[in-house]
Amino acid sequence: MADKPSTPMLDTVNSPVDLRAMPREDLRQLSDELRAEMIDAVSVTGGHLGAGLGVVELTVALHAVFDTPHDRIIWDVGHQAYPHKILTGRRDRIRTLRQKDGLSGFTRRAESEYDPFGAGHSSTSISAGLGMAVASALMDKPRNVIAVIGDGAMSAGMAYEAMNNAGAMDARLIVVLNDNDMSIAPPTGAMSAYLARLVSSPVYRGAREAAKSVVSKLPQFLHEPARRTEEFARSFFTGGTLFEELGFYYVGPIDGHNLDHLLPILDNVRDAAEGPILVHVVTKKGKGYGPAEDSDDKYHGVSKFNVITGAQTKTPSNAPSYTSVFADTLIQEANGDPRIVAVTAAMPSGTGLDKFAEIHPSRIFDVGIAEQHAVTFAAGMASEGMRPFCAIYSTFLQRAYDQVIHDVAIQHLPVRFAIDRAGYVGADGPTHAGNYDAAYLGAIPGIVQMAAADEAELRHMVTTAAAYDDGPIAFRYPRGDGMGVDLPARGQILPIGKGRIVRQGATIAILSYGTRLGEVLAAADKLAALGLTPTIADARFMKPLDEELIAQLASTHDVLLTAEEGSIGGFGSHVATFLASNGLLDGKLRFRPLMIPDRFVEHASQADMYADAGLDRAGIVATALSTLGYDEAAMVAALGKAR
Repeated sequence: MADKPSTPMLDTVNSPVDLRAMPREDLRQLSDELRAEMIDAVSVTGGHLGAGLGVVELTVALHAVFDTPHDRIIWDVGHQAYPHKILTGRRDRIRTLRQKDGLSGFTRRAESEYDPFGAGHSSTSISAGLGMAVASALMDKPRNVIAVIGDGAMSAGMAYEAMNNAGAMDARLIVVLNDNDMSIAPPTGAMSAYLARLVSSPVYRGAREAAKSVVSKLPQFLHEPARRTEEFARSFFTGGTLFEELGFYYVGPIDGHNLDHLLPILDNVRDAAEGPILVHVVTKKGKGYGPAEDSDDKYHGVSKFNVITGAQTKTPSNAPSYTSVFADTLIQEANGDPRIVAVTAAMPSGTGLDKFAEIHPSRIFDVGIAEQHAVTFAAGMASEGMRPFCAIYSTFLQRAYDQVIHDVAIQHLPVRFAIDRAGYVGADGPTHAGNYDAAYLGAIPGIVQMAAADEAELRHMVTTAAAYDDGPIAFRYPRGDGMGVDLPARGQILPIGKGRIVRQGATIAILSYGTRLGEVLAAADKLAALGLTPTIADARFMKPLDEELIAQLASTHDVLLTAEEGSIGGFGSHVATFLASNGLLDGKLRFRPLMIPDRFVEHASQADMYADAGLDRAGIVATALSTLGYDEAAMVAALGKAR
């Protein structure tokens, strides 16, 4: 009689408690099953693939060694936490990842007690972990706190600020550096694993403390040479002098896919009584899935895909993406102007600047995950007469707000901000939503702000920004494909602070800022079918406002609506301030701003998000009619009877 197939080990794991009850020799098979489960799940949902595949064994090892959730594991950034989610009671929902009402694509405190800190942006884990460690000590609740940070995230200054603070405090904190690209260390192997295990062991640490005791009895002038001798001898074999100088005890490098190496070293680190420890783990993005391992970008983010071939499923579109229109237009402008340079903060492909790099490789600068530095670096180039374009997602530009004010705007330096992913971004949810740039830049004097209504307008705005040397200028555009409008061969320089009338009407005026214009026009068609013909205008500029256009619309219509893909404090707020300040709200005009609501909106499709905000055609029609005091259903019924 044939043996019954054994139950997959992953099926027996409902929480890390089950994992810790397993014989450690079984964890290799569990890791293999976990990797297969993650690949299958992401093929259904899309999402971040390569990073999670690279930390499968590390995830298993951390939960096997540490007493989670009492011990805290902080993932930096959260998109590498898919294997962690599967192991922490969320496997049954993993195929809802990044879907409406499903699991978040990042760690999220409200989702699980195993997610002690949410992270959608990078380089926050060490700061948060240090805060947790100090709080635990103050409350006399001893626990291990482990911050898992990728090598890319270590390019941000915040990580070093936190390490410097942790080292100075001698805090009990474990940092796991997941090195998957930077090649910080020499190749790992049996010898480096042996050395890492040795220096993390109680025997070595005990001998080291004994040596320190001996050194303390030596004359004072010999203390520093003795310390440096020990440090040099250890770092000669293992690396890590930088981290030692910051006050961390360095262990590594370790093969992050070899559980026989990982587990005993993490055991040693867990049991160490010392202060901050850095464990250097070397992994491979996309590990265990051929198409991801072979990809240049390591399948960082994917749409749904075929597991066998790796081919991604993408909805075909005849329209170019806004990102590609920006990149192509910037290349055109740079071809004729050697002063134009491009700056990105670790997002060359996401911002389209990888295309720019192919044509102008000496004029693009990827500064790493360091948005603050990117902005001030661009300011420095602008001060010397260059024309820098600083291409940063809206959500990431938030990290450099002080630099925009202090280093750019106050000095009137002509840095061009290309703000990608403006508005809702869909499946990445609230951590990546580009809702706030209009408001936070709008508070800064002297900055020109534009928003493209379609891809043709974006081309004009890139050209306008290239020619503008009187101070900072920004233009925003959303994630995704354009509207399919005809693209002009070259961009035109727009008159600063001037909008345009798109469609002339009466009674209702709708003033759009950005790519809601398509839905505004569709709403106008619906209103026309109900016997109302609104005027439609494209503001183009938020700063400076086209005051003449707004005054004209306000004085010749009963209702004025604004529509934007931004928050309170943005375009609608600026229009309202102008209207109120000039007495234009004192008469018959009824003004209603349509904007993103004042709440964080969970991940869903972009269409669902805009519908929820009342910024789709149905929502715009409903607002227009309710402002006039009309009932849409009654109007439709009356129109039917009239016919």
